[in-house]
Amino acid sequence: MATTDSDVDDADLRSSLSLRELDIPNRIAVSPMCQYSCETDGLPTEWHRVHLGSRAVGGAGIVMTEATAVEPRGRITPHDLGIWTDEHAAELEPITQFIREQGSVPAIQLAHAGQKASKAKPWEGNLPLQPDDGGWEVLSPSPDAYPSFPGDRPAMRKATVEDIQGVIDAYRDAAERALDAGFEIAEVHAAHGYLLHEFLSPVTNHREDDYGGSFENRTRFVREVAAAVREVWPDDKPVFVRISGTDWLDDRESWDAEQSARLAADLAEIGIDLMDVSSGGLHPDERIDGGPNFQVPLAERVDEGADLAVGTVGGITEPEQADALVRNGRADLVFVGREFLRDPYFGLRAADELDGEGESAWPIQYRRAVQ
Repeated sequence: MATTDSDVDDADLRSSLSLRELDIPNRIAVSPMCQYSCETDGLPTEWHRVHLGSRAVGGAGIVMTEATAVEPRGRITPHDLGIWTDEHAAELEPITQFIREQGSVPAIQLAHAGQKASKAKPWEGNLPLQPDDGGWEVLSPSPDAYPSFPGDRPAMRKATVEDIQGVIDAYRDAAERALDAGFEIAEVHAAHGYLLHEFLSPVTNHREDDYGGSFENRTRFVREVAAAVREVWPDDKPVFVRISGTDWLDDRESWDAEQSARLAADLAEIGIDLMDVSSGGLHPDERIDGGPNFQVPLAERVDEGADLAVGTVGGITEPEQADALVRNGRADLVFVGREFLRDPYFGLRAADELDGEGESAWPIQYRRAVQ
Protein backbone atom coordinates (compact mmCIF):
# COMPACT_ATOMS: atom_id res chain seq x y z
CA MET A 1 0.00 0.00 0.00
CA ALA A 2 1.09 3.56 -0.60
CA THR A 3 2.00 5.48 2.53
CA THR A 4 -0.67 7.89 3.75
CA ASP A 5 -1.14 9.78 6.98
CA SER A 6 -3.83 7.38 8.12
CA ASP A 7 -2.13 4.08 7.35
CA VAL A 8 -2.83 1.60 10.12
CA ASP A 9 -2.55 -2.15 10.25
CA ASP A 10 -6.30 -2.58 10.60
CA ALA A 11 -7.41 -0.19 7.83
CA ASP A 12 -10.77 -1.16 6.37
CA LEU A 13 -13.52 0.31 4.21
CA ARG A 14 -14.94 2.31 7.11
CA SER A 15 -11.64 3.77 8.29
CA SER A 16 -10.69 7.33 7.43
CA LEU A 17 -8.05 8.23 4.87
CA SER A 18 -5.86 11.32 5.17
CA LEU A 19 -4.25 12.75 2.06
CA ARG A 20 -2.20 15.84 2.74
CA GLU A 21 -4.37 17.68 5.30
CA LEU A 22 -7.70 16.42 3.98
CA ASP A 23 -9.48 13.80 6.09
CA ILE A 24 -11.77 11.54 4.07
CA PRO A 25 -14.29 9.86 6.41
CA ASN A 26 -14.19 6.44 4.74
CA ARG A 27 -12.64 4.62 1.77
CA ILE A 28 -15.74 4.76 -0.49
CA ALA A 29 -15.80 7.17 -3.44
CA VAL A 30 -18.59 7.78 -5.93
CA SER A 31 -16.94 7.16 -9.27
CA PRO A 32 -17.43 9.94 -11.84
CA MET A 33 -20.36 8.99 -14.09
CA CYS A 34 -21.57 11.12 -16.97
CA GLN A 35 -25.20 12.17 -16.70
CA TYR A 36 -25.61 14.09 -19.99
CA SER A 37 -28.22 16.21 -18.24
CA CYS A 38 -27.12 19.82 -18.75
CA GLU A 39 -28.61 22.21 -21.21
CA THR A 40 -26.12 23.12 -23.93
CA ASP A 41 -24.46 25.68 -21.63
CA GLY A 42 -22.64 23.14 -19.43
CA LEU A 43 -24.27 24.49 -16.27
CA PRO A 44 -25.45 22.05 -13.57
CA THR A 45 -29.16 21.48 -13.19
CA GLU A 46 -31.40 20.27 -10.38
CA TRP A 47 -30.62 16.76 -11.61
CA HIS A 48 -26.95 17.23 -10.65
CA ARG A 49 -27.85 18.73 -7.30
CA VAL A 50 -30.05 15.76 -6.38
CA HIS A 51 -27.88 13.10 -8.02
CA LEU A 52 -24.67 14.16 -6.28
CA GLY A 53 -26.32 15.28 -3.06
CA SER A 54 -28.15 12.00 -2.52
CA ARG A 55 -24.88 10.04 -2.71
CA ALA A 56 -23.44 12.30 -0.02
CA VAL A 57 -26.52 11.61 2.11
CA GLY A 58 -25.92 7.94 1.26
CA GLY A 59 -22.62 7.75 3.10
CA ALA A 60 -19.94 8.08 0.42
CA GLY A 61 -16.64 9.43 1.70
CA ILE A 62 -16.01 11.22 -1.61
CA VAL A 63 -18.65 12.38 -4.07
CA MET A 64 -17.06 13.13 -7.44
CA THR A 65 -18.71 14.91 -10.33
CA GLU A 66 -18.97 13.42 -13.76
CA ALA A 67 -16.26 14.30 -16.30
CA THR A 68 -16.44 18.10 -16.27
CA ALA A 69 -15.19 19.80 -19.41
CA VAL A 70 -12.44 22.38 -19.10
CA GLU A 71 -13.47 24.01 -22.39
CA PRO A 72 -16.56 23.74 -24.65
CA ARG A 73 -14.89 21.57 -27.31
CA GLY A 74 -13.82 19.18 -24.53
CA ARG A 75 -17.38 17.96 -23.97
CA ILE A 76 -18.40 14.47 -25.03
CA THR A 77 -21.89 15.75 -25.85
CA PRO A 78 -23.45 19.21 -25.87
CA HIS A 79 -25.13 18.22 -22.59
CA ASP A 80 -21.98 17.59 -20.53
CA LEU A 81 -21.15 19.44 -17.33
CA GLY A 82 -18.52 22.16 -17.72
CA ILE A 83 -16.38 24.54 -15.72
CA TRP A 84 -14.94 26.92 -18.30
CA THR A 85 -16.50 30.12 -16.86
CA ASP A 86 -16.97 31.70 -13.45
CA GLU A 87 -20.71 31.15 -13.85
CA HIS A 88 -20.15 27.40 -13.87
CA ALA A 89 -18.22 27.64 -10.60
CA ALA A 90 -20.94 29.77 -9.00
CA GLU A 91 -23.64 27.27 -9.99
CA LEU A 92 -21.61 24.34 -8.65
CA GLU A 93 -20.92 25.96 -5.28
CA PRO A 94 -24.30 25.15 -3.66
CA ILE A 95 -23.76 21.50 -4.60
CA THR A 96 -20.33 21.31 -2.99
CA GLN A 97 -21.70 23.05 0.10
CA PHE A 98 -24.48 20.47 0.46
CA ILE A 99 -22.03 17.58 0.00
CA ARG A 100 -19.81 18.94 2.77
CA GLU A 101 -22.81 19.46 5.05
CA GLN A 102 -23.52 15.73 4.80
CA GLY A 103 -19.99 14.88 5.93
CA SER A 104 -18.68 13.89 2.49
CA VAL A 105 -15.84 15.38 0.46
CA PRO A 106 -16.76 17.12 -2.83
CA ALA A 107 -14.46 16.23 -5.73
CA ILE A 108 -14.41 17.18 -9.39
CA GLN A 109 -13.08 15.32 -12.40
CA LEU A 110 -11.57 17.76 -14.91
CA ALA A 111 -11.78 16.42 -18.44
CA HIS A 112 -11.32 16.94 -22.16
CA ALA A 113 -12.95 14.47 -24.54
CA GLY A 114 -10.54 15.02 -27.45
CA GLN A 115 -11.51 13.05 -30.53
CA LYS A 116 -14.39 11.35 -28.69
CA ALA A 117 -16.16 14.71 -28.43
CA SER A 118 -19.13 16.14 -30.36
CA LYS A 119 -21.52 13.21 -30.02
CA ALA A 120 -25.19 12.78 -29.28
CA LYS A 121 -26.28 11.44 -25.89
CA PRO A 122 -25.87 7.66 -25.57
CA TRP A 123 -29.64 7.14 -25.41
CA GLU A 124 -29.98 9.22 -28.59
CA GLY A 125 -27.62 7.02 -30.59
CA ASN A 126 -24.15 8.22 -29.51
CA LEU A 127 -23.48 9.27 -33.11
CA PRO A 128 -21.11 12.09 -34.07
CA LEU A 129 -22.72 15.50 -34.34
CA GLN A 130 -21.99 17.84 -37.23
CA PRO A 131 -21.78 21.63 -36.68
CA ASP A 132 -25.24 22.11 -38.19
CA ASP A 133 -26.60 19.71 -35.54
CA GLY A 134 -24.89 21.36 -32.58
CA GLY A 135 -21.51 19.68 -32.97
CA TRP A 136 -18.01 21.12 -33.38
CA GLU A 137 -14.48 20.44 -34.62
CA VAL A 138 -12.71 18.02 -32.27
CA LEU A 139 -9.11 17.91 -31.10
CA SER A 140 -6.85 14.89 -31.60
CA PRO A 141 -3.17 13.92 -31.32
CA SER A 142 -3.29 12.10 -34.67
CA PRO A 143 -6.65 12.16 -36.50
CA ASP A 144 -5.61 9.41 -38.93
CA ALA A 145 -5.04 6.94 -36.07
CA TYR A 146 -8.56 6.66 -34.78
CA PRO A 147 -11.09 4.25 -36.29
CA SER A 148 -14.11 5.76 -37.96
CA PHE A 149 -17.30 6.27 -36.01
CA PRO A 150 -20.56 4.99 -37.41
CA GLY A 151 -21.83 7.80 -39.60
CA ASP A 152 -19.93 10.90 -40.65
CA ARG A 153 -17.65 12.02 -37.86
CA PRO A 154 -17.07 15.73 -37.24
CA ALA A 155 -13.96 17.48 -38.50
CA MET A 156 -10.86 16.49 -36.55
CA ARG A 157 -8.06 18.91 -35.81
CA LYS A 158 -4.56 17.61 -35.14
CA ALA A 159 -3.50 19.45 -32.02
CA THR A 160 -0.71 21.95 -32.55
CA VAL A 161 1.72 22.81 -29.79
CA GLU A 162 -0.31 25.99 -29.34
CA ASP A 163 -3.49 23.90 -28.98
CA ILE A 164 -1.78 21.73 -26.36
CA GLN A 165 -0.68 24.77 -24.39
CA GLY A 166 -4.21 26.13 -24.62
CA VAL A 167 -5.62 22.93 -23.12
CA ILE A 168 -3.04 23.01 -20.31
CA ASP A 169 -4.11 26.59 -19.56
CA ALA A 170 -7.76 25.50 -19.65
CA TYR A 171 -7.06 22.79 -17.05
CA ARG A 172 -5.24 25.29 -14.85
CA ASP A 173 -8.10 27.81 -15.09
CA ALA A 174 -10.68 25.09 -14.48
CA ALA A 175 -8.84 23.97 -11.34
CA GLU A 176 -8.86 27.53 -10.01
CA ARG A 177 -12.60 27.77 -10.65
CA ALA A 178 -13.16 24.36 -9.03
CA LEU A 179 -11.41 25.62 -5.93
CA ASP A 180 -13.60 28.72 -5.91
CA ALA A 181 -16.65 26.42 -6.19
CA GLY A 182 -15.66 24.61 -2.99
CA PHE A 183 -14.22 21.35 -4.28
CA GLU A 184 -11.67 19.67 -2.01
CA ILE A 185 -10.19 17.22 -4.54
CA ALA A 186 -9.36 17.77 -8.21
CA GLU A 187 -8.96 14.74 -10.48
CA VAL A 188 -7.35 14.93 -13.93
CA HIS A 189 -9.11 12.58 -16.35
CA ALA A 190 -6.47 10.77 -18.43
CA ALA A 191 -8.43 7.58 -19.13
CA HIS A 192 -11.11 5.99 -21.32
CA GLY A 193 -9.90 7.16 -24.71
CA TYR A 194 -10.31 10.87 -24.07
CA LEU A 195 -7.72 13.47 -25.01
CA LEU A 196 -4.97 12.81 -22.47
CA HIS A 197 -5.28 9.03 -22.90
CA GLU A 198 -5.13 9.53 -26.66
CA PHE A 199 -1.72 11.12 -26.21
CA LEU A 200 -0.52 8.37 -23.85
CA SER A 201 -1.28 5.45 -26.14
CA PRO A 202 0.77 4.64 -29.26
CA VAL A 203 -2.46 3.28 -30.73
CA THR A 204 -3.80 6.81 -31.17
CA ASN A 205 -0.65 8.92 -30.90
CA HIS A 206 1.36 8.84 -34.14
CA ARG A 207 3.05 12.17 -33.60
CA GLU A 208 6.72 12.78 -34.33
CA ASP A 209 7.25 15.88 -32.21
CA ASP A 210 7.90 16.34 -28.48
CA TYR A 211 4.42 14.91 -27.71
CA GLY A 212 4.75 11.61 -29.57
CA GLY A 213 6.96 8.58 -30.02
CA SER A 214 8.85 7.74 -26.84
CA PHE A 215 7.25 7.08 -23.46
CA GLU A 216 8.61 10.40 -22.19
CA ASN A 217 7.09 12.30 -25.10
CA ARG A 218 3.72 10.52 -25.05
CA THR A 219 3.34 11.21 -21.32
CA ARG A 220 4.52 14.82 -21.54
CA PHE A 221 1.02 16.28 -22.02
CA VAL A 222 -0.40 14.44 -19.00
CA ARG A 223 2.54 15.45 -16.85
CA GLU A 224 2.20 19.09 -17.89
CA VAL A 225 -1.54 19.12 -17.20
CA ALA A 226 -1.04 17.44 -13.82
CA ALA A 227 1.67 19.93 -12.92
CA ALA A 228 -0.54 22.87 -13.92
CA VAL A 229 -3.41 21.63 -11.73
CA ARG A 230 -1.06 20.86 -8.84
CA GLU A 231 0.46 24.34 -9.16
CA VAL A 232 -2.84 26.11 -8.46
CA TRP A 233 -4.36 23.53 -6.10
CA PRO A 234 -3.61 24.26 -2.42
CA ASP A 235 -0.76 22.38 -0.80
CA ASP A 236 -3.12 21.01 1.86
CA LYS A 237 -5.52 19.44 -0.66
CA PRO A 238 -4.93 16.36 -2.85
CA VAL A 239 -4.91 15.98 -6.62
CA PHE A 240 -5.85 12.66 -8.26
CA VAL A 241 -5.24 11.38 -11.78
CA ARG A 242 -7.46 8.76 -13.41
CA ILE A 243 -5.77 6.52 -15.95
CA SER A 244 -6.66 3.51 -18.02
CA GLY A 245 -4.26 0.92 -16.65
CA THR A 246 -4.30 -0.87 -20.01
CA ASP A 247 -5.81 -0.45 -23.46
CA TRP A 248 -6.72 -4.17 -23.52
CA LEU A 249 -5.02 -4.39 -26.92
CA ASP A 250 -2.36 -7.04 -26.40
CA ASP A 251 -2.07 -7.76 -30.13
CA ARG A 252 -0.33 -4.44 -30.87
CA GLU A 253 1.87 -1.78 -29.32
CA SER A 254 -0.40 -0.07 -26.84
CA TRP A 255 -0.70 1.41 -23.36
CA ASP A 256 -0.29 -1.20 -20.61
CA ALA A 257 0.14 -1.76 -16.87
CA GLU A 258 3.92 -1.40 -16.94
CA GLN A 259 3.70 2.03 -18.52
CA SER A 260 0.94 2.97 -16.09
CA ALA A 261 3.19 2.15 -13.13
CA ARG A 262 6.01 4.16 -14.66
CA LEU A 263 3.74 7.15 -15.25
CA ALA A 264 2.45 6.93 -11.68
CA ALA A 265 6.00 7.22 -10.38
CA ASP A 266 6.55 10.31 -12.54
CA LEU A 267 3.29 11.87 -11.34
CA ALA A 268 4.15 11.18 -7.71
CA GLU A 269 7.24 13.33 -8.18
CA ILE A 270 5.03 16.16 -9.44
CA GLY A 271 2.92 15.93 -6.29
CA ILE A 272 -0.03 13.82 -7.42
CA ASP A 273 -1.50 12.07 -4.38
CA LEU A 274 -3.62 9.23 -5.78
CA MET A 275 -3.90 7.25 -9.01
CA ASP A 276 -7.46 6.27 -9.83
CA VAL A 277 -6.93 3.16 -11.98
CA SER A 278 -9.57 2.17 -14.50
CA SER A 279 -8.97 0.72 -17.99
CA GLY A 280 -9.93 0.64 -21.63
CA GLY A 281 -12.19 2.97 -23.56
CA LEU A 282 -9.71 3.79 -26.32
CA HIS A 283 -10.49 1.52 -29.25
CA PRO A 284 -13.34 -0.71 -30.45
CA ASP A 285 -10.97 -3.69 -30.80
CA GLU A 286 -10.33 -3.87 -27.04
CA ARG A 287 -11.12 -7.21 -25.43
CA ILE A 288 -11.98 -6.91 -21.75
CA ASP A 289 -12.40 -9.83 -19.40
CA GLY A 290 -14.85 -8.22 -17.00
CA GLY A 291 -16.28 -9.43 -13.73
CA PRO A 292 -15.90 -8.65 -10.02
CA ASN A 293 -12.64 -6.83 -9.24
CA PHE A 294 -11.43 -7.24 -12.82
CA GLN A 295 -9.39 -4.03 -12.72
CA VAL A 296 -7.88 -4.50 -9.27
CA PRO A 297 -4.65 -6.15 -10.56
CA LEU A 298 -3.98 -3.01 -12.58
CA ALA A 299 -4.22 -0.88 -9.45
CA GLU A 300 -1.93 -3.29 -7.63
CA ARG A 301 0.68 -3.01 -10.37
CA VAL A 302 0.56 0.79 -10.16
CA ASP A 303 0.85 0.59 -6.38
CA GLU A 304 4.00 -1.50 -6.70
CA GLY A 305 5.68 1.09 -8.89
CA ALA A 306 4.94 4.42 -7.22
CA ASP A 307 4.85 6.03 -3.79
CA LEU A 308 1.32 7.38 -3.84
CA ALA A 309 -2.13 6.21 -2.88
CA VAL A 310 -4.10 4.04 -5.30
CA GLY A 311 -7.81 3.73 -6.02
CA THR A 312 -9.53 0.89 -7.83
CA VAL A 313 -12.84 0.61 -9.68
CA GLY A 314 -14.86 -1.89 -11.66
CA GLY A 315 -17.28 -4.68 -10.79
CA ILE A 316 -17.47 -3.66 -7.12
CA THR A 317 -21.00 -4.20 -5.88
CA GLU A 318 -20.94 -5.50 -2.30
CA PRO A 319 -19.72 -3.96 0.99
CA GLU A 320 -17.72 -7.06 1.99
CA GLN A 321 -16.06 -7.14 -1.43
CA ALA A 322 -15.04 -3.48 -1.16
CA ASP A 323 -13.93 -3.93 2.44
CA ALA A 324 -11.68 -6.85 1.52
CA LEU A 325 -9.87 -4.72 -1.06
CA VAL A 326 -8.82 -2.27 1.64
CA ARG A 327 -8.21 -4.84 4.39
CA ASN A 328 -5.99 -6.92 2.11
CA GLY A 329 -3.94 -3.92 1.01
CA ARG A 330 -5.09 -4.05 -2.60
CA ALA A 331 -6.28 -0.41 -2.71
CA ASP A 332 -6.39 2.68 -0.53
CA LEU A 333 -9.70 3.88 -1.95
CA VAL A 334 -12.57 2.04 -3.63
CA PHE A 335 -14.46 3.82 -6.39
CA VAL A 336 -18.03 2.57 -6.79
CA GLY A 337 -19.99 3.47 -9.91
CA ARG A 338 -23.02 1.56 -11.09
CA GLU A 339 -23.84 0.22 -7.65
CA PHE A 340 -24.27 3.81 -6.47
CA LEU A 341 -26.72 4.33 -9.33
CA ARG A 342 -28.70 1.30 -8.21
CA ASP A 343 -28.38 2.16 -4.52
CA PRO A 344 -27.62 5.82 -3.59
CA TYR A 345 -27.22 4.65 0.04
CA PHE A 346 -24.51 2.08 -0.63
CA GLY A 347 -22.23 3.77 1.89
CA LEU A 348 -24.81 3.53 4.66
CA ARG A 349 -25.56 -0.07 3.76
CA ALA A 350 -21.84 -0.80 4.02
CA ALA A 351 -21.72 0.79 7.47
CA ASP A 352 -24.62 -1.37 8.62
CA GLU A 353 -23.40 -4.64 7.12
CA LEU A 354 -19.76 -4.27 8.12
CA ASP A 355 -19.87 -2.87 11.63
CA GLY A 356 -23.51 -2.51 12.64
CA GLU A 357 -23.40 1.28 12.64
CA GLY A 358 -25.98 1.70 9.95
CA GLU A 359 -28.65 3.21 12.19
CA SER A 360 -26.38 5.87 13.70
CA ALA A 361 -24.87 6.66 10.31
CA TRP A 362 -28.20 7.35 8.62
CA PRO A 363 -29.47 10.96 8.58
CA ILE A 364 -31.75 11.54 11.54
CA GLN A 365 -34.61 12.25 9.13
CA TYR A 366 -34.42 8.67 7.85
CA ARG A 367 -33.65 6.67 11.00
CA ARG A 368 -37.18 5.43 11.61
CA ALA A 369 -36.71 3.35 8.46
CA VAL A 370 -33.72 1.47 9.89
CA GLN A 371 -34.50 1.14 13.59
